[in-house]
Amino acid sequence: MKFVQTNKAPSAIGPYSQAVVANGMVFTSGQIALTPEGIMLENDVTIQTKQVLKNLSAVLEEAGSSLGDVLKTTIFLDSMDDFAVVNEIYAEAFGTHKPARSTVAVKTLPKNALVEIDAVALVRA
Repeated sequence: MKFVQTNKAPSAIGPYSQAVVANGMVFTSGQIALTPEGIMLENDVTIQTKQVLKNLSAVLEEAGSSLGDVLKTTIFLDSMDDFAVVNEIYAEAFGTHKPARSTVAVKTLPKNALVEIDAVALVRA
C-alpha cells in the first residue's frame, strides 16, 4: 500500500490521505475546490467544478494514473440544481472516456463546497 501526496493539489484537511494505491488501483479522497495553497474558491459551481477536476487529475497523476484510467467516480453536490452544469464540465474533462458514476445531493460539504468528486482508477503499469 502506498499513500499519495502531491503539492499540486490541496493537502488533506483531516486525518486521511489524498489517495491510496493498492493492488494496481488508486482510491482518491474526495476533492473540493481548494487551491493547492488551501484557499477555497468563490461560491460558483463552474469555477469550483473545474478546480475539483484539476485537483483530482493532479492526485491521479501523482499516483501514476489519469482521468483516462478512472473506473468509477462519485459526485457529491450541494444542490441537484447544479447537475447540468457539473455534468457538462465533467464531460469535457473526461472526453470520450466514460467511467461508471454516481451523483448524489448532500446536505453540506466540507468548507461549504458546492461539489466534491472522488475516484477509483487503474494505475499504469
